[in-house]
Amino acid sequence: MNLWWRLIKFGFRLLYNELAFTYDSVSKIVSIGAWRCWQRSALNYLPSHDVLAKQNTPILEIAHGTGDLQIDLQQAGYNTIGYDLSPNMGQIAKRKLHKNNLQADLIRGKAQQLPFQSNQFPAVITTFPTAFIIAEETLTEINRVLKIDGVLIIVSSGTFTGGGIIKSILDWAYRITGQRGEDTQAGEFLAYINQFGFNTKYETIACPRSLAHLIIAVKMD
Repeated sequence: MNLWWRLIKFGFRLLYNELAFTYDSVSKIVSIGAWRCWQRSALNYLPSHDVLAKQNTPILEIAHGTGDLQIDLQQAGYNTIGYDLSPNMGQIAKRKLHKNNLQADLIRGKAQQLPFQSNQFPAVITTFPTAFIIAEETLTEINRVLKIDGVLIIVSSGTFTGGGIIKSILDWAYRITGQRGEDTQAGEFLAYINQFGFNTKYETIACPRSLAHLIIAVKMD
């Protein structure tokens, strides 16, 4: 089993780095086309962009990946900063943003070490994060850079609501790669996040043939 999880970890490392150019295609396939809806579900829990625009206050996205949510956020009227460890993802995201005539304010680094001022952001978003999101250092840093009453939005996963052999195969693939279990472990995970100064709840958003699962964590005073 240890060998299996090492192989899974290695596969994800390749997907986020050397094979980053395949990420969009892989995401579309494994979500049966619902991936972008799952990502966009995060926008439902953001503060009003009109208020933030007046304050010229950006939204921070951690692990911005290929940049699709950066595009969504900016087209919805938000100022954004994208943060990701992968240089390959950064290059892809930058090209996408420039192609859409949008600002590419992208920074490379680890989520456990955020190079931002304390109490800077009204919201932090991360979609489909890997294990870095449960690191004490990550949650401590996110709490530090959020404003009081600021919100951490985690799109943790998507699950299928339809039937069929394809759905069954994909559910099985998610389970054996460690990407299932949030329904049964949600209470424990929310309690864990709350230890770092948050008031946390679990939400779902309906998407085509699926549900997006989100964790909404508000920074407490």
